[in-house]
Amino acid sequence: MEGQKVHELWSHLHWLTVLAQQGSYTAAAARLGVSKAAMSQRIAELERLAGVPLVRRTTRSVRLTEAGQRLVDDTRTPFEQIAQSFAEVRDLAAAPRGLLRVTAPVAFSRQQLVPRLAGFLRDYPEVRLELDLSDRLSSLATEGFDLAIRHTAAPPDTHVAWPLCATHSVLVASRSYLRRAGTPAQPQDLRHHSCLHYPRAQETPTWTFEPLRPRPGAATERITVPVSGPLSANNSEALREAALTGLGIALLPDFSAQASLRAGKLVPVLPQWKPVGGFAEQLYAIRPYSAHVPRAVTVFVDYLRRAFAGGFAEAAPGAERNA
Repeated sequence: MEGQKVHELWSHLHWLTVLAQQGSYTAAAARLGVSKAAMSQRIAELERLAGVPLVRRTTRSVRLTEAGQRLVDDTRTPFEQIAQSFAEVRDLAAAPRGLLRVTAPVAFSRQQLVPRLAGFLRDYPEVRLELDLSDRLSSLATEGFDLAIRHTAAPPDTHVAWPLCATHSVLVASRSYLRRAGTPAQPQDLRHHSCLHYPRAQETPTWTFEPLRPRPGAATERITVPVSGPLSANNSEALREAALTGLGIALLPDFSAQASLRAGKLVPVLPQWKPVGGFAEQLYAIRPYSAHVPRAVTVFVDYLRRAFAGGFAEAAPGAERNA
């Protein structure tokens, strides 16, 4: 190479990889922010030093020769890694900033997430949150979301999932309903009550229970009871509001029931029994796997983990403070 040091050719090689990606001198020059003449001159220098043609020029496009393609194949990954490492270092040095797109369930967001966002946005004033409230399981990659909050038992294997807290299903009713209809003593008693339930795929809705404190040495006992009532709804807020009016007994996720239980407006039903399979028992922040995670995502997940570390204990199965 006539004494030319390899490190002096790094920019030449990088420009060649950009030319291969863009397919024309004009587009590559625009991508690099240089003139087309400078681009052409740099590639010509590289060809002269390599001693072989690297590019085939036509009137409409640019194609690499075998030698040029080999150079690009061998150097593309290292250049991408350098760019990624530099981006990560800049991210560490700078304050978290930019738009953070988050999708989360409707009821959970309204009751638990949104009231906690002010603290995060005060701590990180250069971050803007775009919150999509939806119970639909969005495709994060195709719809451009940075993060999803999901109430699920099994996060997808293709994603990174940070556990936020455990959750539980709880059975609740208003005092006025229990005075009028009586208080169930066993799960089987629910057959004779107005049950406000989340519609599922099966024709006849059922609720399943396990004893909160199984007998020592006994096999796990599960009781499944068919239920019916005047209202079903695919939103836990709607079921909670119906229960508050005295319409019946509702099965809710604890994050929906927490405030009403704490205020004594709803009370636990069958506190010695644990509902099983009603709602997932873990809350996650989920993101598609990528080697580099923007700092805004990292600090937001850390904030959520602290904010929800205690879970929703006032509404945990077996809570009897309002019974």
